[in-house]
Amino acid sequence: MFHEKFGRNRSDNLWIIIMYVLAVVFLLLFIFPYLYMLFSSFKPSQDVISVHPTFFPKTWSIENYVKVFQTSDIGMYFGNSFIAALVSTLICLLLGSLASYAISRTAVSRFSNFLLILVLCLKMIPMSSIVVPIYSLVQQFGFYDYLPVLCIVYAGVNMPFVLWMMISFFKDVPVDLDEAAAVDGAGPFTAFIKVILPVVVPSLISTGIFTFLLAWNDFLVALLLTSSEAKTVPVALSEFLTSYSLDLGPMTGAAVLFSLPVIVISFFLQRYLVSGMLAGSVKG
Repeated sequence: MFHEKFGRNRSDNLWIIIMYVLAVVFLLLFIFPYLYMLFSSFKPSQDVISVHPTFFPKTWSIENYVKVFQTSDIGMYFGNSFIAALVSTLICLLLGSLASYAISRTAVSRFSNFLLILVLCLKMIPMSSIVVPIYSLVQQFGFYDYLPVLCIVYAGVNMPFVLWMMISFFKDVPVDLDEAAAVDGAGPFTAFIKVILPVVVPSLISTGIFTFLLAWNDFLVALLLTSSEAKTVPVALSEFLTSYSLDLGPMTGAAVLFSLPVIVISFFLQRYLVSGMLAGSVKG
């Protein structure tokens, strides 16, 4: 009974135990820095930068969270981050789904392969190599520190990722559905909206989650394109560390607040995330 439940033989059981131990070890390694930051955010400011730090707070306090809201416009920065991430994600999903559907259904295979290679090449371009030209263009047109511009830049930067993800999802949808919709008198756009799109909703949600997190966690683009009005939380977090001050207490509090949306999204949408990722890998 034990062998049927746990493994087929002693060798299989040993490997299963080793894999579980390794998984626990790596989980602890990854989660330890976050737990340390979480507990540090509830320490008094002087304890956070103590030369003899402790993992758990000696005295529990919300001083760091209060100081974050008193010393900075963290509410506005959170609003900027959320708007930039959400709007850019919606733009990417709208335009990216239409483009990826068209590419996956194109009759010219060579042209389709060329577009796939082009999208892959765009994904491989380092962000640091394109952000400076983007900064120069934004400055020349006088759109520096504008939130709508940040949304558009995020959408453009993350579009190759959305295309690459969605093309594989649409290719797994049988062409018979398009043909059936055409027989019923539906045009390409109507077939896409009413027939194809509902099939790939889990994949669309998973792609949207990743795209949202890419924009939410961005630092380099927001650092160069914003200064005050359109500043996002990652840029605001960096300002707690300067050449003349080291304010780690409020920084840990702001970092914990910044991580909460990611945790909430991952927790409540994990079903769509997993099903969407598996949709492009399982056929038949």
